[in-house]
Amino acid sequence: MTNQKIIKAFLVLADGTLFEGRSFGAEGETIGEVVFNTSMTGYQEILTDPSYKGQIVAMTYSQIGNYGINDEDIESSIPNVEGFIAKEFFDFPSNWRSQKNLAQYLREHNKVGIHSIDTRALTKHLRDNGVQMGIISTTDLNPHSLQEKVKKHPGISAFDLVKEVTTRKPYKWTQGLWKLKSSVEVGKCGSAEENNFIASEPYGFRAKSVVVYDFGVKMNILRHLFKAGFDVTVVPAQTPAEEVLNINPDGIVLSNGPGDPQTVTYAIASIQKLLGKKPILGICLGHQILGLAMGGSTYKLKFGHHGGNHPVMDLSTKKVEITSQNHNYCVDVKSLGGQVELTHKNLYDGTEEGMRHIELPVISFQHHPEAGPGPNDSGYIFKRFKEMIDEI
Repeated sequence: MTNQKIIKAFLVLADGTLFEGRSFGAEGETIGEVVFNTSMTGYQEILTDPSYKGQIVAMTYSQIGNYGINDEDIESSIPNVEGFIAKEFFDFPSNWRSQKNLAQYLREHNKVGIHSIDTRALTKHLRDNGVQMGIISTTDLNPHSLQEKVKKHPGISAFDLVKEVTTRKPYKWTQGLWKLKSSVEVGKCGSAEENNFIASEPYGFRAKSVVVYDFGVKMNILRHLFKAGFDVTVVPAQTPAEEVLNINPDGIVLSNGPGDPQTVTYAIASIQKLLGKKPILGICLGHQILGLAMGGSTYKLKFGHHGGNHPVMDLSTKKVEITSQNHNYCVDVKSLGGQVELTHKNLYDGTEEGMRHIELPVISFQHHPEAGPGPNDSGYIFKRFKEMIDEI
């Protein structure tokens, strides 16, 4: 359902597979690594997740755009995806929080989208053949020309994408998790449609501090850390270890981010200097960088884990969590030579999801404990990190 004029768009994969659909969002052309996300909601958080820099995201859920766009459900200030793919795009959103439709949001940020294609066929193709580079175009509708453009692209592993999404200067974060205002609070601020969400208070007094390395940090990670009681300082990815130690935090958090962890050599070097100096929590790309800093290796998954429905077992409790995930790479825990123990395991494919250092106060996780979007089963990880710091 759309009130836009119909503009033809092509999606062409590196292997020549062609999907013909309709444009939504900005007109033009974009190249990226095509991945699929299995979340049923949360397209706004997905669009703004810096971990998707360099990638074109296809949503497997069929109806996208039906609840519009609002100012609260973002994980960074701008959409970071290179392009967006949907089966059925709705530009008549129906939600009391909606401020604009999805196509308008994409146009404002010059992001190209394609809809009215068979996303099930696309997903099955990527699942069977692996992720690959692709191109969406509304201007060049010659499949052979588009495939040649894709073939000439070196792939996202050729670039350090972290440098494109990290903050340029340090800053303090002072916002907790969103909560719905009470009817009394809504009455004080005016109409029921305005300012209905406020930042919640932290669990306790912020007696501890953390420095967060911003490799492409999601806002919900920072909200959870503040909610857990931390004083939060965010620093650029290139910040030397010595500067972080001069701040003298009680702990260090290595955030999520985009691309191949092996390209972020400066971060690997910094973490090597910080190991044993401060407690460390790694999340997603931060988990991978930590593994490399300890001398381990990483490997690329065939089609990655992207979505909000991945079962992960906490091996210490045998409880199964439904988790939010967004990664193409994993740490080979065996390559770390007994320095760490495996703490979490993915029940889809058996891949490693979490590890704990045998001697040092270091824990890290491949899945996203902050969700945004996704279930909140793994939110306890932030409390666990704070408890680890408190015990030192």
